[in-house]
Amino acid sequence: MVKLLLVITVVAVLLVIISFLSPIGKKVSLYVVLGLIALIMLLPFFMMFVMATLKTNEIYSFPPIMWFGSNLGENFKNMVAAVNFPRSFLNSVIVTCSHVILVLFFCSIGGYAFSVYDFPGRNKLFAILLATMMIPATAGIIPWFIMMSKFGWVNDFKALIIPSCANAFGIFWMRQYCQNNVPKSLMEAARIDGCSEWTIFFRVIAPILKPAYASLGIMQFVNMWNEFMQALIILRKEKLYTLPLMLRSMVSDRGTDYGAVMLASTCAVLPLLICFLSASKFFMDGLTAGAVKE
Repeated sequence: MVKLLLVITVVAVLLVIISFLSPIGKKVSLYVVLGLIALIMLLPFFMMFVMATLKTNEIYSFPPIMWFGSNLGENFKNMVAAVNFPRSFLNSVIVTCSHVILVLFFCSIGGYAFSVYDFPGRNKLFAILLATMMIPATAGIIPWFIMMSKFGWVNDFKALIIPSCANAFGIFWMRQYCQNNVPKSLMEAARIDGCSEWTIFFRVIAPILKPAYASLGIMQFVNMWNEFMQALIILRKEKLYTLPLMLRSMVSDRGTDYGAVMLASTCAVLPLLICFLSASKFFMDGLTAGAVKE
């Protein structure tokens, strides 16, 4: 590892020197540096995939094994024997997809309302909404649990899905996108044609919001798919475990099969990769579209 860092440092210094020589050298050095950064970012994922195919004693070996092993089948058997992976995977899909759908619906309506309608107290209400983003999520864990207990939502997915379905960040995100990308002339033309406010939103505005939907949807999908703290507090029954809780249950002080854990982690990460890659174009459009006001 020290040698690798030394090589990267030497390469970085050489690239800095080259970048001062010519415009082409500057461009080449930029791409090489970005490539090295991407390689460093991807290395933990690659090692996770590698360790999913190794035996436990091979995982502990030093220097670490940097290529795939032959123990994938055995790790899969151990994973299936240790936990109910399909059930936990289904639980995560139910919680995450339900949450994302509700977030996109309510946050787009809230953001659209703050952007378009000039109602009394709009700016003050929006400022209060933004102020809630400054409060750490862990500060509200105890009040949240008390409320969920009174609602009878302990050991219920509703406690994870509903409370944050109209969160401040989502409303802020959709408001900014609506302000910068939804022309008021389009809404006025729809009103002249006799469209109601709901028809304007669902038939005219919603199609324009596709990039914002994609970017916000991916961020919310990742957050809820990886949600651990609230799930740990509210879900007590093993049959309700989501993937993060399932992975935690595989780690024991009496011994941990890290090959099986890494295989389960790999299977848990794959949906995130598929989700991002399938919507990456819309995700990047959503990130950049709100940067410039037309």
